[in-house]
Amino acid sequence: PTTDRAAVGAMLTADGSNGAAAIDLIVPRGGKGLVARVQSEARVPVLAHLDGINHVYVDGSADPAMAAAIVIDAKLRRTGVCGSMETLLIDRAFPDPAALVDRLVTAGCEVRVGPGLSDTLPAATEADWDTEYLDAIASVALVDGVDGAIAHIARHGSHHTDAIVAADEAVAQRFLTQVDSAIVLWNASTQFADGGEFGLGAEIGIATGRLHARGPVALEGLTTYKWVGYGTGQVRG
Repeated sequence: PTTDRAAVGAMLTADGSNGAAAIDLIVPRGGKGLVARVQSEARVPVLAHLDGINHVYVDGSADPAMAAAIVIDAKLRRTGVCGSMETLLIDRAFPDPAALVDRLVTAGCEVRVGPGLSDTLPAATEADWDTEYLDAIASVALVDGVDGAIAHIARHGSHHTDAIVAADEAVAQRFLTQVDSAIVLWNASTQFADGGEFGLGAEIGIATGRLHARGPVALEGLTTYKWVGYGTGQVRG
């Protein structure tokens, strides 16, 4: 172990090309600056654990009581974890969006709202939609149905964890298939974004890329394959 930052540069370039031992994989765990540096400079494979700009979309078909319970848990159970909800998206067709926002405020959450939700709460800025607060703060927006939610997530999400609360199965399936995130949930809190909850055991993080592991990465995600064939003289001919 060392505190010398020069060691980081040595690891990032340890691809075996200079005759030294090669590093198979780097998993950066730290601030945005560290992750950005590793991704920019590495000559070895990187498994990045990035921001959790996670959304809960409440569809017009959602049960209001279920929606409130999920939203409050997703935001406030543990605000500093990567699975915490940062943005709440509410269908304009939902019966009482203001009441849902009030539930969040009453539960102790600072809320920043988009147009059409409140004249008294702070207005969300464009930067809010791209912010991982890791605190008891949430941005809230009204959207035009599931397609509006999908579009918002595509623009502002981090491909980490996103959830839909809906009674309409067709709407839910559209969300689950169209949202390009490592974890998508139907009628469940984003706080389930954890390797242990998926039966994987202890995890090193939630990978938002596509290769080679995606989602919660535990021991199995850090392994690879070696194919071994036993023959009795076979040739392909």
